[in-house]
Order: sequence, then C-alpha cells, then structure tokens
Amino acid sequence: MRLTALTDYALRVLIYAGSHRDRLCTISEIAHAFDISQTHLMKVSQLLSQQGWITTVRGKKGGLRLSKEPHLIHLGAVVRSIEPGFALVECLGSNNKCKIAGKCPLTGILNGAVTAFLHHLSFYTLADIISPVESAQRFAPMLAPAPNISTTEKPEEKPNATPVDSTLE
Repeated sequence: MRLTALTDYALRVLIYAGSHRDRLCTISEIAHAFDISQTHLMKVSQLLSQQGWITTVRGKKGGLRLSKEPHLIHLGAVVRSIEPGFALVECLGSNNKCKIAGKCPLTGILNGAVTAFLHHLSFYTLADIISPVESAQRFAPMLAPAPNISTTEKPEEKPNATPVDSTLE
C-alpha cells in the first residue's frame, strides 16, 4: 500500500503547524523546510482547510495554523479525509471489471488489510508525532513485543497459576 504525495504533504503541513503553534506558519517556510513545491503546498493547505484541519489567514501577515489541538487530530481521520482512495487492486475500486469479483477471497483479505491499516492509524494523533518521547512512553506497554514461545515447547507451568487461554493467541 502506498499513500499519495498529497497525503504525505498534508501530514507534513500538520506536523510543521503543530510544531509551531505559537504563530502562523507560511506556505513558503513549510515548502523550504521540506523542500516541497509551494504550488503543491497551496493545494494541500486548501484541502486541509476545507476538511477543517487547519485555519488559514489571508494577507501580508497571513499563514496557517491548526484548527484543533494536536491531541484531537487523529492520523486515521486525516488520512481518510485526504487520501483519494484505497483501492489496492481493481476489485476494490468503483470501476471493477474483474471477472472473478464476488467469488475471490482476495477482495476480503485486501479489504481487511486496508481496514487494519486505517484502524492502526486511528490510535495515534498529531501530538504523538510532534512529541515522540511522550508518545513512546505512553504507548510502550501496548507496543511491547510478545514473548517468543515455540509451538513445540510448552511454557513451564507454575503451581496455582491461571492457565493461558490458547484461543486468545
């Protein structure tokens, strides 16, 4: 799966604006910071403004700023609102002409992958990106790797221990 440049740039604009909440940010400075065309960023900022993620101020001393606090801007919602589509293959798109559509389990599998991707993004906010140390500490327990238990070895049983429900694995 690959996000469009439009979504990538939109996230960068939000990161930049979120990192400079004390003032208005200009398209010119954001373009310079990320080495992106000002023309592209004007289109991106217009879309972000239409979607309600940023507020723009016109004029000589104008610029843009976040419309909401960073902890209220969920990445999954931003990606859903900016990305034009998630059709990984033809059968997921609106112009489906696949001969085996409706009979192929690949459609459900890929649809599940897209859903899982967007669901995962929904756990994170812009605040997690602009405050990586805080977010790492907050999400560390959730992101800890699962213990590596071989399927051929059984874990040591401890007396009076509650057995692990294998259906949860």
